[in-house]
Order: sequence, then structure tokens, then C-alpha cells
Amino acid sequence: MTQSLYVGGAWVPPEGGHYEVVDPATEEVVGLAPEASRAQVYAACAAAREALGPWSRTPAETRTALLGRAADIIRERLVPYAELAQAETGATTATARAMQVGVAAARFRRYARMEPAEWAIAPQVTEAGVMGRGGVLGALAVRQPVGVVTCITSYNNPWANPAGKIAPALAMGNTVVVKPAPQDPLSVYRMAEALEAAGVPPGVVNVVSGRAVEVGEAAVDSPDVDMVSFTGSTAVGRRIAEVCGRGMKRQLMELGGKGAALVFEDADLDAAVSGIGTAFSFYSGQICTAPTRVLAQRAVYDHLVDRLAAYAARLQVGDPRDRATVVGPVISAAHRDRVEAYVELGREEGAVLRAGGERPSLPHGFYVQPTLLADCTSGMRVVREEIFGPVVCVLPFDDEEEAVALADDSEYGLIDYVWSADTARAFRVARRLRAGGVGVNTVGRNMEAPFGGFKSSGVGRDVGSYALHAYSEVQAIVWPG
Repeated sequence: MTQSLYVGGAWVPPEGGHYEVVDPATEEVVGLAPEASRAQVYAACAAAREALGPWSRTPAETRTALLGRAADIIRERLVPYAELAQAETGATTATARAMQVGVAAARFRRYARMEPAEWAIAPQVTEAGVMGRGGVLGALAVRQPVGVVTCITSYNNPWANPAGKIAPALAMGNTVVVKPAPQDPLSVYRMAEALEAAGVPPGVVNVVSGRAVEVGEAAVDSPDVDMVSFTGSTAVGRRIAEVCGRGMKRQLMELGGKGAALVFEDADLDAAVSGIGTAFSFYSGQICTAPTRVLAQRAVYDHLVDRLAAYAARLQVGDPRDRATVVGPVISAAHRDRVEAYVELGREEGAVLRAGGERPSLPHGFYVQPTLLADCTSGMRVVREEIFGPVVCVLPFDDEEEAVALADDSEYGLIDYVWSADTARAFRVARRLRAGGVGVNTVGRNMEAPFGGFKSSGVGRDVGSYALHAYSEVQAIVWPG
């Protein structure tokens, strides 16, 4: 598969040539991805600017009907799309079908319906003064599109993540330029094909990819861009924010995470172990919402560590196409080496290795054994820094005050978790945590709840109606009654 760029409704040869996309499970070449030049990225942004006027004036019901057709097309092509996603990311078959392509289709379907884009504000009686005669003023608040939105997406889910940006942005009347992660861009081009087949007008959706830093830079600094929606590391997010600040561009950023799971002595340990176990298995730990810092009350600390170590040891690591596999590879050899270096660092810092720590003996692929580091302290780098792999660190605490202090002793604040049979305590603790979301006795997600982070974990909120708000400006219209 040799891929072209998608710019202005046309499939365009890349000026920077192509690069190989590698299957992290087999180390074989999946296809050749296009390397855009800076000029081509600017051309994509200009195409989105040109398409903005007509698309933003298209009736909302027409825009949302197109998103519904795109959802149907993605569903019809689920199997080949999931096979490609699996080849690019190393996801297991179930994850590729349900959580990658399946969630993408669901997100397009979700934004095939919209809440009202305008609402009345109570009339206000005004006295005569410098602003004119007294009277009654009516008002209307109207949601307007932001404009051209650059969507820079993460590698861990090349379907759900871009769909969560593109669908609400288009529903609100924006046009988009999508810059996918360099590791797995081919799936995003399939999404563009589905949108093209659904009838998206030329220039409304554009996709440009590349490994060079200048590709992402151009997609952010183009004068045609009004907003940047980014999912990725906090370090890159800071650089993007600097550019956006100079141009007063709107931002939506979902950045790093180091989720704390607070397990109290009265917790259902079966549920806690199962929930925390997603940090070992789901996307092979490559997920910012994973509960990777486990804070266990001393009365259950040893038992919980034993249970987590046994859980990690039971997980089958291997070929993601094998139905028995639970943990597939991480995205690349470089990332595998980075995760392994963190595990070794943890041991040097004094953590006790209770599971994992050795590279799986598989003939090929970028695999990491699910790893549990116990007896950690809050100052360790493995506790403070995002590893983004199947590695969990466990720390003890004595009481509620210490648990909250340890959980909040982090630059991140995306998703935390609380396990306790005392519902009142669980909710009391949840409200005290400085995190954008808190799971109480669950790692599940409500897909209408706002999603985003405190502190260095992001800016803004999306998902459900909150995404429609994120990709819109609110305009007030006032008139005399």
C-alpha cells in the first residue's frame, strides 16, 4: 500500500516521498506513508479555509446526515479497517474491532445528532443612561464554528482519537486538517476515504502526514488555522501552546497522565485488581487514562501487591492476532527500549520488582512483559513520569489525608480512581482529587461525560456535548424588545 495525501478533495503525491509503516508485532512493512512538505501542509490549510464558508453555512441537518453516512460506511468496512489498525498498532483483534474502529463509528454516529446551536436568554429591563433610552433588551446566544481546526492525533488509537476530533468539529461547521501520528497514519487516510464516500465536500477534510517535525509545525503555525486540537505528550503540547498563544488560536489539548488508583482497606479487591489490570493489558499500557500509580492502604497493601503480581503473571503476551493474547506489542522498538529503561531505573531507585522486568522470548515484535514495581515512593521517577507502557507502581498510605496528598503529588491530573465500599468516603475523596475525571469503583467511561485534565494533563474538555462546545464560539445577539 503506497498512500497519497488528501488535500482539497484530491489524492495528492507527497513531495517528501514515502516512509515505511512497520507492524509492531511482526516487524514487517504494512505500507508506505506519505511525507508532506511544509508547502503541502499550508496548501491543506488553505483548502480548509476556502471550504469553510460554504460548509459553515450548510444546514446542520445536512452536515450531521453526512456524519451518519460516514458511520455506516465505517461499520460496513469494519473488518478490513480493523485489520489495518491492528497491523499499524499491534492491538489485539478485539481491541482493534471494538475500541478502535467500533468506537470511531460510534463517534460519527453520536455527532449525527446535535443539541440546539442557539438558545434564548431572559430579557433584561434597562434604565435610560449613556447607552440609550430605557427599555427591554432581548438576547440570543448562538454557537458559531471556530473556523479551520488542525487535529493532531495520537498513535495509540488511530480511529477513535481522530474520530473524536473530526466528527464534532464538522458537526459544528468547522473544516479540518488532520495530522495523524507518524507511526500509524494509514488508518486515518481510510477514515478520509469513508468521509469522501459519504459526500464530504472538497477541502472540508484534509489529511497530511509525515515524520518530520516541520509537518506538525506547519499544521499549527499556518495563518489559515484558527484552532488546534492535540492529543499527545505534555512536552509537545507546551510547544504547540506557545505557537497558539502568539496567534491567539483556540486550543483543545489532551496531554499526559499518571493516574492514581486509591485502594482503601474496605475495597472490593477483585474489582480493584481487575480495574488496575487494564494498565497492564489495554493497548499494552499505552493509554493516558491508565491507573499506573496504585496507592494502597497498609491494611491491604501486601495482599493487593500479591494479587496484582499474580494477575500480571497470568496475562498472555504475544501475537495480537491470536485470540488467547491479552497483551500485544508496544508501538515501536524505540518505545520498547524506553519502557524497559524505566523499569531498570525503578529498580535502581529502590522499587521491588514483583512481576515482569524481562523481555518476552518471542522471535519478533516489540513486546514488554507486564511489570509491577512495589514499595515505591513518591519521589521516584517511575512514579512521577509517564511511562506509557504496561508498568504499574504501588505505594502504601495510612489514612485518607495521606492518600489524597500522594495522589495529587503529580504534575498530571487526567483520570484518578477510588476503590472503597464506603460510598460517601469514595465520593468525598473523588471531589478532593485534582483530576479531570475520577472513577469510583470502576475504570469504565461514560461517553457523554466531559473528558480532559487538570494541571499538565490538558486544556479544555471534549466528548459528548462538551466536544460541540469545544469546537464552537458563543456569539451573543441583542435587540430591543
